[in-house]
Amino acid sequence: MFRANLENPFQGPHQNSKTVTAGADPAGAKAAMILVHGRGASAESILTLANEFENTEGMHFAAPQATKFAWYPYSFLSPTEQNEPGLSSGLQAIFDIITDLEKQGIPKEKIILLGFSQGGCLVSEFMARHPARYGGLAALSGGLIGDTVSAENYSGSLENTPCFLGCSDVDPHIPVERVHQTEEVLEKLGADITKKIYSGMGHTVNADEIMEVNKLIDTVISSN
Repeated sequence: MFRANLENPFQGPHQNSKTVTAGADPAGAKAAMILVHGRGASAESILTLANEFENTEGMHFAAPQATKFAWYPYSFLSPTEQNEPGLSSGLQAIFDIITDLEKQGIPKEKIILLGFSQGGCLVSEFMARHPARYGGLAALSGGLIGDTVSAENYSGSLENTPCFLGCSDVDPHIPVERVHQTEEVLEKLGADITKKIYSGMGHTVNADEIMEVNKLIDTVISSN
């Protein structure tokens, strides 16, 4: 299972794509959020979600752009090898942003990973493959990637990282069972899980999910 690293960085379709930023300069920021867009969307579109959040003064936002607007070609429920090299390239892209933020003085415990849809799947998979103490995870309509999910494939500790999983019970792209499986894996890795399954909701982000993300932001900002 691929894990991004500094010594032998993965080179793939997303390595030369742009990262759109907003908010505070990272050199003086209190915390940061990496926002990962879904299939067919853009870095600019997911970055507009930051306008919905509160208490973001002193926060840096970074949104990477997937080449051709997709992180990987097939469903996240397909065998992972079918979604290469996009999958590993996307994981490396997140890793590289985190590495850059750390160099500028923002440690992992001050970095929140947020993704919607395909982006929610990618940030979930990133955190499971690269466990550490992060500021938080917000997987909105997403889950771990692969035709099957097994806790045995992941090792390490998330050290009580707060993780929010939000999804509809009838999402046309994300089976609710995969959200439950994602919770089990992250919990075994030591995450502090909040999971909410919304009855009859479409493939979207609702006000309650925004509130949960605000809780994550409050935690990382207030812990300075």
